Amino acid sequence: MDKYTILLADDEEEVIQAIMKKISWDSLGFSVIGYAANGVKALEMVEEFQPDVVMTDIKMPYMDGMELSNRIKAEFPATKILLFTGFDEFEYAKEAVHLEVEEYILKPVNSAELTKIFTQLKIKLDQEISEKRNVKTLQKYYMESLSLLQADFYSALIEGRVAEDEIAKYLTDYQIEFTEPYYSCLVIYTSSSQVPEDMNPMLLSTSVQKQAKEHLAEKWKAKCFSYLGNTVLITQLKDENEITELTDECDRFCRYARRMIGAAVTIGIGSVCGNILGLAQSYSSAREAVSYRVIYGASRAINMKEIVPQKMYRPGSENDMELSNLFKMIRLGSEEDVLEAVDKYLNYTAFPNKSLQQHHIDIMELIIALYRFSMNHDIELEDFSGDIRKLYSRLLDLEPDALRKWLADSSLSFRGKLISERNKSTRSFVSKAEDYVHQNYADEGLSLDSVCEVLGVSNSYFSTIFKKETGSSFISYLTDYRMDRASCLLIETNEKSYMIAKEVGYTDPNYFSYVFKRRFGVSPSKYRTEHA
Repeated sequence: MDKYTILLADDEEEVIQAIMKKISWDSLGFSVIGYAANGVKALEMVEEFQPDVVMTDIKMPYMDGMELSNRIKAEFPATKILLFTGFDEFEYAKEAVHLEVEEYILKPVNSAELTKIFTQLKIKLDQEISEKRNVKTLQKYYMESLSLLQADFYSALIEGRVAEDEIAKYLTDYQIEFTEPYYSCLVIYTSSSQVPEDMNPMLLSTSVQKQAKEHLAEKWKAKCFSYLGNTVLITQLKDENEITELTDECDRFCRYARRMIGAAVTIGIGSVCGNILGLAQSYSSAREAVSYRVIYGASRAINMKEIVPQKMYRPGSENDMELSNLFKMIRLGSEEDVLEAVDKYLNYTAFPNKSLQQHHIDIMELIIALYRFSMNHDIELEDFSGDIRKLYSRLLDLEPDALRKWLADSSLSFRGKLISERNKSTRSFVSKAEDYVHQNYADEGLSLDSVCEVLGVSNSYFSTIFKKETGSSFISYLTDYRMDRASCLLIETNEKSYMIAKEVGYTDPNYFSYVFKRRFGVSPSKYRTEHA
């Protein structure tokens, strides 16, 4: 990492400017990404940019430096914090120690002192990065594996090879504890095509597994092991609703892994089950969720329940792998992938010396599978809305090339319908959130958490979809809508500014004025005068 990023927070503009100008940040190995005049704005910038260091005053409006530090340590524990203030108070110092801040600096800030502090901080940050990327450390860790018996048991669980009457014996013999009532599988996929120059893919994957243990395993009482080239975690939940919190935490971990060790990590979140025998299904859905990175992007968590319809096609008694692959390509692949899957399926069924009876059976199984797929995904195509017997008779008369064209056209139509329905579903999802804002913007408690709770989705998934559809974050959309409503009330009514602030969801009239001026460039009173 060439330069570490730093965010400055102080309500005194001259202090900020002095710090920015008097310190040679480049030579120290730091880059100032910006500054904030209050704690609320600083927290917003931390969430957006995730700086390596935050240097904040204690006395600030709306949210002081102590509360800001608490929030940063809770949500971004890797961020280093420097506190500075003009008030030499012992209680502040004690709490600063409790927060494990790097330094507690008294104003006025001395440039020589700051240079010394950041020189030492640079050394500490370099050591932490070096420790995480140290090849010898990773090689040593790679040689240390989990108990083979435990790993074999976990693998057998997700493969569905453990009989119910054998579970108690395995848990006792292998000293494994499952203490919570619900479980969910996580599949952690580390890209082998995006690897730092000084590390090979195997060591990078090992590093990700180590970091996943440190950040996720303890809280979620997770069992961690390697399986088919990925890291798998069997997490434990107190109740089913914790899955949204788990999804958000996994999403933060993916971004952390990208920033700290240069790994592009995708985590698939499997379905929740109330019995460890259900982990096979949970693992299957988690692995499929990872494959959706081609749609939703890497370096994020993907909860299968949130992104696909509840009714999913599952291969039936025909157990035809090529047909199953065709349906997978219809859901996830490009047009070229679908056409290639059509060819593979037809080549698979066109084996030599096939009898006419076997050909009739293949056509019937194909029609049944396609019909089931259309029903499960609520797709209406002309061929599958009429008499199936007529379709069957028509396909039996088609020559090989004509049958290939029909299957290719039908498959591409299915794919187009799925894409269209997915887009409609996403737009409807965002519209519900917008309608909720329009109806509840006056509620001071309206937040990202509350709207996600109403919609029943995780913060990470909602934020990604909302920004993709609207071009702005949910908080920015809510703030803009409130300001638009406030501007109308200022022009159309004679109400006092503090009353208007309350009507649009702000209990603090000073903060309302601050946000309003940031949006329109003038205070509420001046805005009313200019538009009267």
